[in-house]
Amino acid sequence: MKVSEKLKIIQNTTNLTQEELAKKLEVSFATLNSWINNRSNPRKNSEKKINNLYLKFTGQKEIIENSLKAKKKIIIDKSKKYKNILKEIINNPDIYDHLALSFTYNTNRIEGSTLTEDETRAILFDNIALPNKSITEQLEVKNHQAAWRYLLNHLIKSSKINEKLILKLHSILMNGIRDDAGTYRKHAVRIVGSSVPTANHLKVPKLMSELIKNINYNKKDIIKHATIVHSKFEKIHPFSDGNGRIGRLIMQAMLLIKNLPPSILRQEKKRIYISYLRKSQLKEDFIPLEDFICDSILEGLKIIERKWN
Repeated sequence: MKVSEKLKIIQNTTNLTQEELAKKLEVSFATLNSWINNRSNPRKNSEKKINNLYLKFTGQKEIIENSLKAKKKIIIDKSKKYKNILKEIINNPDIYDHLALSFTYNTNRIEGSTLTEDETRAILFDNIALPNKSITEQLEVKNHQAAWRYLLNHLIKSSKINEKLILKLHSILMNGIRDDAGTYRKHAVRIVGSSVPTANHLKVPKLMSELIKNINYNKKDIIKHATIVHSKFEKIHPFSDGNGRIGRLIMQAMLLIKNLPPSILRQEKKRIYISYLRKSQLKEDFIPLEDFICDSILEGLKIIERKWN
């Protein structure tokens, strides 16, 4: 929807004059009039204010926030039934295997893998080599399985996420695939199909150091915190490859540390996920992504509850 259309809806809903609306948006009457008549476009900060007003006065923001609040309550209440979800996973092979398969299949598929869930299962649990599939794709499955196992073992010993852990996870994930496995990128990179600017490679170590400090802050709302961290990690894009998978592993760690189920981002919802991720990065509107991640945690909860049939 065009900005001009949103402004007209806000006016019709609130009966605000153009002068009153301009005051709310902290711009001149002439500037607002120019937006309404499609003669110019607002800058990023002004567009964010317009979007917030639009959501507020059309009731959509309240609906989303109420839905998000209800989902969080379900997740927290059901998670309280388990003394230690991490140990629940590790001590129950059926839960462990279901999570390993679902997480590995979906996270790799989001990144472009052509392997089916059955093919992923065969590689994970039967050590079958598929002659009609690329060696790299099959190696990505085994490497992700190893990274997931390493992460769970780390979390049993420590509730801290540090740079050493992140680099180690990347070295496992990209073992035998990339020569720069376990190191930050030393060149510029862009996210394919996205207008989101990634960090200058010279700034990556400093940005990651700051983000890791943020990761370990004791936030009351862990789902919101994990959402924001995930968005910022993907925008930094610290590695040459594997950023999406490492970012989702970090999110799993943050949730498990707070005794919440891991999130399963379904590959069939990739477009929605990417859309919300980009929106959070370009407009700092994290609510749609947070709501989506809540849904993915509920998917993880089903596996913890053995509701996979």
